[in-house]
Amino acid sequence: MTKLKLDPIKDDKPVKVTLELPAALHRDLVAYAEILGRGSGQAAPEPVRLIVPMLERFIATDRGFAKARRERSGNGCEG
Repeated sequence: MTKLKLDPIKDDKPVKVTLELPAALHRDLVAYAEILGRGSGQAAPEPVRLIVPMLERFIATDRGFAKARRERSGNGCEG
């Protein structure tokens, strides 16, 4: 089985998703947003705005996923 890390595939139309986060993860997102704001000298972004870039970054750097996707597309499947 392929090892994967946990960025949606970009599409022309955004897909709205509703999810529940564990309280500890939400606190981490709030802290991350505050640190990001301080580092950039701007106001802290809303924590929810961090989720998509984090997922995009995660998938973009997951070598196992990239390999599996290449193998899949090499078999004539789209994706």
